[in-house]
Amino acid sequence: MFLIVGLGNPGAEYDGTRHNAGFMVADAIADAYHFSAFKSKFDGLIAEGMIDGEKCLLLKPQTYMNLSGNSVIKAASFYKILPAQIIVIHDDMDLQSNQIKAKIGGGAGGHNGLKSIDSHIGNGYNRIRLGVGHPKGVGEDVVNHVLSRFSKADAELLQHRIEIIIKYLPILLKKGVADFSNKIGMEKIS
Repeated sequence: MFLIVGLGNPGAEYDGTRHNAGFMVADAIADAYHFSAFKSKFDGLIAEGMIDGEKCLLLKPQTYMNLSGNSVIKAASFYKILPAQIIVIHDDMDLQSNQIKAKIGGGAGGHNGLKSIDSHIGNGYNRIRLGVGHPKGVGEDVVNHVLSRFSKADAELLQHRIEIIIKYLPILLKKGVADFSNKIGMEKIS
């Protein structure tokens, strides 16, 4: 069983923001693979389904980004899911808006959602990183950037990247992050 976690912030005021890219991917996966409806559990919204014969849980923590690990540890502990079977989908300011990358482990890179998850389960989980670009400034500029909505052009790029994730997600589940990375690396995103 896999636990697929889309990171974001709950509430209508955060819908469509860069920091909620993980929620958007989770919703698209649920639709594409006909998961159950999301229900409240583990301080999050959770849905169940199958992807290419693999049982999967989709989790959207409702604890706000900075406490995402609280929700992840509750779901992972209940279902006895190890970090190697956890996939976290999140925004990444170190990547441009047309980039998508995947890896296992690594640092949090200033991402508070990842810091929270790392503090609860370590960093040995799979990550799908969606580029949202980086503002020129620091501090408040960064906060304003990730909490702002996608431009029309960036929203179109995001939709294309979501389609790529959905297309190759079975490869990640069956063959691992290296094969998944190779497949997504061959896709053109413009």
